[in-house]
This record gives sequence, C-alpha cells and structure tokens, in this order.
Amino acid sequence: MGAHKLLPAVGLRRGKRSGRVLRAGLSFRLWLSLLTILFLLSLALFGLKFITLAGHGGGMESGMSSSHQLLITSNVKKIYKEVEQQQLKHPEFGGVITRNFTQFSLQYVAMEEKPLGANSFQYRFGGHQKLEEREKSFYAHDQTLHCGFVKGPPGFPSTGFDFDEKDMAYMSTCRVAVSSCILGSSDFLRRPTSKRISDFSKKNVCFVMFVDEQTLSKLASNGHVLDNRGFVGLWRVVVVRNLPSKDMRRTGKVPNFLSHRIFPSSSKMRLNADPLLIIEYFLWRTRSEYAISNHYDCHCVWDEVLQNKRLSKYNETAIDEQFKFYRFDGLNKFDPSDPNTPLPKVPEGSFIVQAHTPMSNLFSCLWFNEVDQFTSRGQLSFAYTYSKLRRLNANKPFYLNMVKVMIYCQTNLRGHPPKRKRGFYVIPSSSFKNLRDVSCLAFKKSGSLKQKLIAAVR
Repeated sequence: MGAHKLLPAVGLRRGKRSGRVLRAGLSFRLWLSLLTILFLLSLALFGLKFITLAGHGGGMESGMSSSHQLLITSNVKKIYKEVEQQQLKHPEFGGVITRNFTQFSLQYVAMEEKPLGANSFQYRFGGHQKLEEREKSFYAHDQTLHCGFVKGPPGFPSTGFDFDEKDMAYMSTCRVAVSSCILGSSDFLRRPTSKRISDFSKKNVCFVMFVDEQTLSKLASNGHVLDNRGFVGLWRVVVVRNLPSKDMRRTGKVPNFLSHRIFPSSSKMRLNADPLLIIEYFLWRTRSEYAISNHYDCHCVWDEVLQNKRLSKYNETAIDEQFKFYRFDGLNKFDPSDPNTPLPKVPEGSFIVQAHTPMSNLFSCLWFNEVDQFTSRGQLSFAYTYSKLRRLNANKPFYLNMVKVMIYCQTNLRGHPPKRKRGFYVIPSSSFKNLRDVSCLAFKKSGSLKQKLIAAVR
C-alpha cells in the first residue's frame, strides 16, 4: 500500500510571497539566503515526513496534520450520511448508481474436455479459447465465455489459483471488497490506514490480501502473524495455492482483473483513503462502471511498445507478434487532437475501480484473455480490448472513466515526471472545495511487481 501524503503547496506559496515583499529592500545575496533558509525549513517540516513514510512499508498513519485529518474525516462523514440515506432506500450498495447500464447475462466456461485426437494436451487456468470463440466474445449479449478458473474433468489436477473453503465462504459474503496481492515475496505488506477508514467501512467492506505460500512465510518472518481468524490488522489474508503461471505478472492479473469471479457478490483500488469515499468519487459521482488511471507519461500504445522493447520488459518477438495482430485487427494510433476517437490513453493499472455490471465484467474477462493469450503486459492490450469492444457494440455504451488527475511526485515534491519510474503516484481528492488543502492518495511503486489494490462494489 502507498503512503498518504500532503503536498506543502500552501507553505511554499507563502514563502514566495514573503520573498516578493522583501525583495525590494534587500540585496540579491541576502534575498537568496532567505529563500534558501525558507527552503530548508520547508524541507525540515515536510520533506522529512515524506521520506520517513516512503521508507516504512506500514507507516501510513503519521505525517498528516491534524487539520487535514479533520477535513478528511468530515468529508468522509458527509459522504457516508448520503450513503446511509441511500441505504435506507436501497439495501444494496449498488442502489447508489443511478445510470441505466447495458444489461445482458454472462456465464463462464467452468470445465473443458480433451479434444479428440489430441495426444499431448495440458489443461490451463485460462482454458483453450479458439479464435472464433474469441471473436464472438467481444459482442455484448447473453453468452458463455472464457474468463479464467477453467478446470479439467474430475480426477485431473487443478489448473491453479485455489483457495481454502473457509476463505471462499468469507469472500462470497462480501458486498464491497478492497483487495491486493503479493506474490513471490515481491513486496512488503502495507496495512490500510485504519484512522482514515470509518467504522462504517470497517463493518461493511472486506479487505482481502492474496498471497502465495512463499509470501506467507516471509510475512511471518517480518512480524506479520495472522490471528486466529486469518487477519493481519484489517487485511483478511487469503493464501493462494497452485499458481497457474510461473510468470508472476500474469498470475497477478487474476485478482486484479477477475475480481468479479473471486467476489461473486461484489469489483477493483489501491488504498490509502476510505474505500467508499474513493468509490463515490470515481464511480457514483461520474456514474461510471469502470475507472482506471491514465499512464503518467505514455499516451499511445505505439510508444508503450517501443518502451517495453527498449527496457527489455518482455520478449521482443512476442511483443511484435501481439502488436502486429492488433494493428491488423483495427488498432489505430491514439490522436489526442481528435475529440471523437474512442481510443483512450495507456492506463496505469495500479488503480482500478470496477462496478459489477455486465459490460464491466465482460471487459475484465476480455482484457484477461488477451493477457493470457499474448504477453502479460496489460498496458499493451488495454486500448485494443476497449476499442474493439466499443466498435462491435456501438449501441451498447461502456461507461469508462479514465482518471486524469493522477500526477507523479518524487520525494523532492516536484510534480514533473522524472525519467525513471520512482516515487509516488498521487491523486488529489477534489472532494475538498479549497484546492490549497490538497489531500493526496499516493501509490508507492516498489519492486518488480506493484502491490495493486482493487476495490469492488456491486
């Protein structure tokens, strides 16, 4: 989990104004010295807190002034009053969403048989989707499609991503779920900021952390011991056994993309604020069914392909084959000057908020199938999946919210994107009327795999 930060914009602006007042009567050297002192004071007051939080995986409850804590609390309570009023009229959380979303029925392939005449056949978690089946699955209508969790006939080994029955029973009760995953001991466990999460959410939201057995052992060695109910703080730790792929990035897409399969009553968000506050802002307020953040720097799949190859993020031949197929199937270059282009920017998959609507679930399945069939780089397949879904369903809208408020911050608190991907993703909450009192939802990127959070609401 990332750390919740406050940008010291107000203090810095005041310092500059003071500099302007003094500048007329002071020499240049003295004026420069005063600015240097002000900068050092600002760093002492704000920078140290920022760096301390950045270096501590679980230290998310410090570093915020009491005035801002009260401001966030009041905003959360205000929204909760609205939510609770809606609850009186609509027992389900979904009652808050007022848009008429596209309706159809989705069923999922649960088991597959060995084809006749196939000598060597290996059952796969994603199944063996034929090209004709793949093409038909993009049409938004009643259908049965591949969407992970495909098993072999009785008696055959599991295809992977198995849970204990008690964990499955717990997850089946979740109406709103916030989930993240750590696989292969790739990250540290960061607990949700308990002080910023209301009692209402603590009672009504499931916080689920998926880990493999290797990570579970690492957590114990780091002092994160599960209690007798399977919890570490607010996290309900769910152990995943029999990982379906050796590629941890591809395996990590299962809880990130297929939350509607894991939480049958609930949907996707990386957390350092109250989950219902985030859901209200990105889904309920915009009447969207799927929200995902824009990439901070890359705006076109063409650029992302070159970047992946330049940094050797995946096999170049596999990337070229995937990209060639997508262009042949109608993927166009993103043109920001064209207001009618249906193609969004490249996403940053650390932040996803998903409602369980048919179109949202269909898109998640389609995107997962692309990651399963081609490379595990989800940013390469997102625009293709979205644009093809829209192209083939012109009269059935999919309400996607590409989050545009995400900026990149380094530990020096500059808002300009650096050349390297280090620091924090920051989302200012526009729930606050005074833009100087900016609260930031920050996502720390650490390790080869980002710890991603998916908030699910039905």
